[in-house]
Amino acid sequence: MSKVSVLVVDDAPFIRDLVKKSLRSHFPGILIDEAVNGRKAQQLLGRQAFDLILCDWEMPEMSGLELLAWCRQQDSLQTTPFFMVTSRGDKDNVVQAIQAGVSVYIGKPFSNDQLITKVKKALSRAGKLDGLLASAPKAATSAFANDSLATLTGGRAEVLKPTAVAPRAAAAFAPAAAATSKAPAGSHGQGQLRLPGGTLACVIKALSLKEALLLVKRGELLPQVLESAVLDLQQGEGGAEVARLNGYLHAVAAFEPKPDSDWLQLTLRFVDQDPQKLDYLSRLIARGTAQRHFVPGA
Repeated sequence: MSKVSVLVVDDAPFIRDLVKKSLRSHFPGILIDEAVNGRKAQQLLGRQAFDLILCDWEMPEMSGLELLAWCRQQDSLQTTPFFMVTSRGDKDNVVQAIQAGVSVYIGKPFSNDQLITKVKKALSRAGKLDGLLASAPKAATSAFANDSLATLTGGRAEVLKPTAVAPRAAAAFAPAAAATSKAPAGSHGQGQLRLPGGTLACVIKALSLKEALLLVKRGELLPQVLESAVLDLQQGEGGAEVARLNGYLHAVAAFEPKPDSDWLQLTLRFVDQDPQKLDYLSRLIARGTAQRHFVPGA
């Protein structure tokens, strides 16, 4: 079987483990290394060759965009497929990554099928897929039926986003304001929760550096325990800056003590390790607590 090596770069262990598990379940024998930020990845790339790089954008010491720019300056890495896997879904960020030479842009949170479809296509182009699929389980080869994508700049880079990712921070919270107008008493903050299957407006009962306690309206999209998610959180009127907080759903429960409860209470555990993002979250908590938007100490 052909040996294929992949480098997974993300400061969140949960995300790295999610990607590694997905790749190993579909491609037996694949070789995977990991790095906690761009600087560590740079050191690994200087010592060995990789067939594919899957990289986060926001990381301490060296960001994914900086790593991408460095890779494209190296003769040996100019054509290596580079996937930007990030919660930054705005058009400006996508264009910036394309200009830096990204191969594929995948928005967090992503489904298993979305990730594997893109990896399969990249390895096929490189002529390295057949050897991997030869020993893969039959179920793994049927996961690529849906290949919905947007291609920018004449096919230079592929952009795959979760359903209904908001293109602008200002627009992201307009649906939330309407959907949360009848939220239960005691729920003040509002935001947007992105899941692999779609997007939910949410209200925030409590917020800390480790987790958020959220309320969402019960509907066709039902959040699942251990599902990856991104919380888009904005403070203040007209604020253009949004904190994109990566995490997973630690708990899902009915908010009201009845089987037909209209509201679900979610516990979202954060997985980001970026000090800059944690500092921003601290400031959001301080302002929100002072303005009675959030209950501290979730």
